[in-house]
Amino acid sequence: MNRAALDPTAPVVIEMRGITKRFPGIVANDSISLTLRKGEIHALLGENGAGKSTLMNILFGLYQPDEGDILVGGDKVVIDGPNKAIKLGIGMVHQHFKLVHPFTVAENIILGSEPVKGLSTDVKTAAKEVERLSNLYGLQVDPYARIEDISVGMQQRVEILKTLYRGADIIIFDEPTAVLTPQEIDDLLNIMRNLIREGKSIILITHKLKEIMAISDRVTIIRRGKVVGSVVTAETSPDALAEAMVGRNVSFEINKAASKPGAPVLQVDKVSLKDDRGVRALDGISLQVNAGEILGVAGVDGNGQSELIAALTGLRKVDSGRILLKGVEVQNRSTRHIGEAGLSLIPEDRHKHGLVLDFTLRENMVLNTYFKAPFNRSGFMDENAMEVHAQKLVKDFDVRGSGTDAKARSLSGGNQQKAIIARELDKDPDLLIAAQPTRGLDVGAIEFIHRRLVEQRDKGKAVLLVSFELDEIMKLSDRIVVMYEGKVVGEVRPEDTNDQELGLLMAGSRRETAAHE
Repeated sequence: MNRAALDPTAPVVIEMRGITKRFPGIVANDSISLTLRKGEIHALLGENGAGKSTLMNILFGLYQPDEGDILVGGDKVVIDGPNKAIKLGIGMVHQHFKLVHPFTVAENIILGSEPVKGLSTDVKTAAKEVERLSNLYGLQVDPYARIEDISVGMQQRVEILKTLYRGADIIIFDEPTAVLTPQEIDDLLNIMRNLIREGKSIILITHKLKEIMAISDRVTIIRRGKVVGSVVTAETSPDALAEAMVGRNVSFEINKAASKPGAPVLQVDKVSLKDDRGVRALDGISLQVNAGEILGVAGVDGNGQSELIAALTGLRKVDSGRILLKGVEVQNRSTRHIGEAGLSLIPEDRHKHGLVLDFTLRENMVLNTYFKAPFNRSGFMDENAMEVHAQKLVKDFDVRGSGTDAKARSLSGGNQQKAIIARELDKDPDLLIAAQPTRGLDVGAIEFIHRRLVEQRDKGKAVLLVSFELDEIMKLSDRIVVMYEGKVVGEVRPEDTNDQELGLLMAGSRRETAAHE
């Protein structure tokens, strides 16, 4: 539900005029102007690489603009670093939290601005102030809890408290809901409303149109470094915002017929393994993916999903249990062996595990087939065969860049992801593992990737979808399993559940009866 309409006469607290920022070979911000009023939640929307984060990093002092002015409270200022931004009352809650895990909440909040009593840090007085702020804004944070012992959602509240403790009146939120459960997202939106009621102003960077519609007053859309529109949220729609963002009509519907599951392709039987710290990351997990279906794996980040993918692909050895691919045991085999047996992977980190960023697009397209004909002839790489192959995949999957000779790092995030999907689907796998396949991508790229995953399922392939995006899990999956602390705590069907039930399962509430029983 939207809040009451913003008073159009409310004073302007931030004004950015004609901000331009250039990096080698690219204009990230091209004469962008933006205003933020007192008591406003102003959303920034744009494709990957559109320049949203660059603009906010300039406002927080992490970058300096090449051209343009910033006014705070009507006064022209130079924000030459985060400390200056903080002095001006500007705080930023980053997408990746900057917390020291062995420290308490209070110790993290005062870090860098520690109050002193005599010769020692006065943590007790600081904790009282943290508690006061927590109560004032409905954050419900224990100042003496250790960061390593609290949930991801609570850690985010600590980041918010850090900005409030330092006196921020203007708070920038950068993709704040990326790793939260539905309940935590609802809680965060309520916290934002509380902040506004207490006189704060917010700039929100997010890809999630549903959240923009629910919480913001105005939306500024940035495309390729330029502002293409600024609208009152109550006067627009998700479809209109999506079209403005990518420059064309975008379909949010996923057209898929009922699944027709076939024989089991992947069987995970009581698999356990320990992580790098010796902690059990998978605890006797069992699941099955059949031909012709998409099995969604839901859960908050850090509950064993990464270790499950690593075990399935041969990147980690399991301590016990079996993994069968088309009836053949593959646990603890090499990644090449498992790939040759019929598995393809869209990895959760495209930079670390999907691409060699300093290789060309052509070279990346044969990363897991370079040793085969026609690319390898008597131990020598056949550049012509690689080029023909790359050109075909680029055309079939609409990978946009400056040619197959371009370095992978020069592509946008969406086109890097398309390149990985092209390479992996070209192998015609029996099992496709899609791990966070649309993380950080704009709606146009998301639409493309969703369509390709459904195509694989309709060809009779098995698809294992691991995602933190509940909308994605609900729309694409035929069955859903929920992971919590390395275990499956429930299995449901999308048509028999909702975000609230999934959110409870993701928080560790075990479902007594599976939906299909």
